[in-house]
Amino acid sequence: MEPGRSISFKGLPVRQPPAINRFLSSTPVSLVIYCLIVYGILYSSFKGAQAMGYNWQWYQIPKYIYSYTDNGFQFGELMLGLWTTITLSFTAFLLALAIGFLVAFLRLSGLFIGTKIAICFLEFVRNVPLLVLVYLFYYVLGPVFKYDRYTASILCLAVYHSALISEILRAAINAVAQGQWEAAKSIGMGYWKMHIFVILPQALKLVIPGIANTFLALVKDTPLIFVVGLLEIVGMLNLAKTNPKWLGFAMEGYVFAAIIFWIICYAMSRYSQNLELKYKTER
Repeated sequence: MEPGRSISFKGLPVRQPPAINRFLSSTPVSLVIYCLIVYGILYSSFKGAQAMGYNWQWYQIPKYIYSYTDNGFQFGELMLGLWTTITLSFTAFLLALAIGFLVAFLRLSGLFIGTKIAICFLEFVRNVPLLVLVYLFYYVLGPVFKYDRYTASILCLAVYHSALISEILRAAINAVAQGQWEAAKSIGMGYWKMHIFVILPQALKLVIPGIANTFLALVKDTPLIFVVGLLEIVGMLNLAKTNPKWLGFAMEGYVFAAIIFWIICYAMSRYSQNLELKYKTER
């Protein structure tokens, strides 16, 4: 077919993109471009380290991942930090979902007190930097409620990201067609039954991209908890600056952490895209 010629898609005329655009957007070309970009970043990092006289020690990475001792197999510092990152991220995310649902329903409830509480919560959390919230939850609220730094970190991340989730969910609920609300009411459904069986199943399909983005942001925010002494993967790497056995072994660790974060976030991103395609509906 000639470039620029109109084609039909679902009965609508669509102009076919030029051949050069189709070539650049093809999968092989995209992979080549992606590999070139990654190579350029790695090459620049390697050359920059050489210019600073840094001696790369990639061969030391495995012993900080695992080791064999007299007690048998042992996880290294990096794996212990990674486990803290994973457990912290998923626990905080599940709690953030619960709080986000609660705040969204309070704001949509129509109750004066519930709406005002939700608005006050959102305005406070969204307008205070996350780092300040970390200090607040650990140094101010921690001594009052007697919880440790791990609990403080989970609560802080959950509360901060629940504000984002609640707004995503509220927008999705409001996006459900008005006819769906009227149909549910016309057959006698109550408030909760209508939301559980009619509104939420449709709204949840719309929130998949936003919820996935919130999870990715939460995972990437976990290094901030190092300021209260909780050693996730980046916190473990920061020990390289003070621990004698790690001296001269910092840059490899940060590259390793970047790769791990990329793997986690990319896997979640692909999973959310598959979910979005699986539950996609015509609007």
